[in-house]
Amino acid sequence: MQVLCCPTGGKREQLSLPPPAYLSHRDHLPMLPTPRSVIPAILLAAGLAGGPPASTAAAPALAPAFKVSEDEDRIRIVGTALEASVKKKGYVSGVEARSLLDTKTGTRDLGYGLDIVDWLMEPGSDEAYRDQLPGDLPYVFNNLHHGKRPKRSIEGPQVCTKAGKLTPAVIAGSDFVAVKQDYSYKLAAPEKKTGSKWEQTIVFPAGKRYFLSCDKITTVNASDALFLRLDLPGHIKHKNGDTFSEVYLSYHGIIPAKEFLKDFAPDEKFLYTREPGKEPKRVIRAYHTRNPETGKDGPWLAGMTLDPGVVSEAWCHQRGYVCMIEEIGGRPVKAGDSFGAAFVIGFFDSVDEMNRVYDEYAGHQGIQVTETGWKLTKTP
Repeated sequence: MQVLCCPTGGKREQLSLPPPAYLSHRDHLPMLPTPRSVIPAILLAAGLAGGPPASTAAAPALAPAFKVSEDEDRIRIVGTALEASVKKKGYVSGVEARSLLDTKTGTRDLGYGLDIVDWLMEPGSDEAYRDQLPGDLPYVFNNLHHGKRPKRSIEGPQVCTKAGKLTPAVIAGSDFVAVKQDYSYKLAAPEKKTGSKWEQTIVFPAGKRYFLSCDKITTVNASDALFLRLDLPGHIKHKNGDTFSEVYLSYHGIIPAKEFLKDFAPDEKFLYTREPGKEPKRVIRAYHTRNPETGKDGPWLAGMTLDPGVVSEAWCHQRGYVCMIEEIGGRPVKAGDSFGAAFVIGFFDSVDEMNRVYDEYAGHQGIQVTETGWKLTKTP
């Protein structure tokens, strides 16, 4: 029997979440705080091992793969391996800060959210018309936050901080829960149109310590090198490196936490820029969590871009926190064109495990999902 869910139509530091709940067994999932509405659990797989039942009694149902609940502010997802929330109001897009819980270790993400979305941008300076730009479109560079590389916002606002409210929809299948959300940009630079559409699909496969996501842009503007900026996997809050022991960048290597004790600009070190014909085999950006009280290492939290060629630039620098920005696209587009990227984001015990999972999903840019299933696609 299937029970399917029906779709429903600031500042980073201000987030407050309930204390973590540890799930120790599939048959004993904790109930979430009572929301206004509860989305039923997906597929209750029924049946008995070893052949047909010996009597007319109904076969016992297994525990649900996920419990999903929803209120005015967020969607909460609880599985046997992972918990997460997706916000509807305030600081939106991606997976909510500190909500991704690895039930194996009790570890949570360390930043402001995962796969968090910003502006549509392109190379070049806006200095000649900066005073004409509405809202948060002005982009000031030559500083520690943005470095010296000139860039300009084409459409905005920044989705995470300025969209204000999204209407995510839940799709549930036999062994997954997915969340889809979108936003049409409402601000544009002079001589540019508004209305380019961002779409995000997040899929939580049953029993996995990671989720998959996809960000897709359908542009209303032509550009020589349009790109979308996002946080991948997410930033790292810390005090003198207390919450993580090292960073791993597949195109660079292992970087100890001590390299992030003082602020430095994005283009000062650890910057990745795409060079035609020289794309790395994998684009994996990860941090090794550490218990700040005991100093003991926990799992890695990694973000993997499954087609390395879509990454035009990626930062990993210190600006009060470790800032892990990634830019996808950066190639010529015409009005009506689409581009995007697909990711794996979650917890891993080793770099070797990250590599194995990456190679399992490598080469994809998009995700298609219906109630009957989901699949990765070669194009967004």
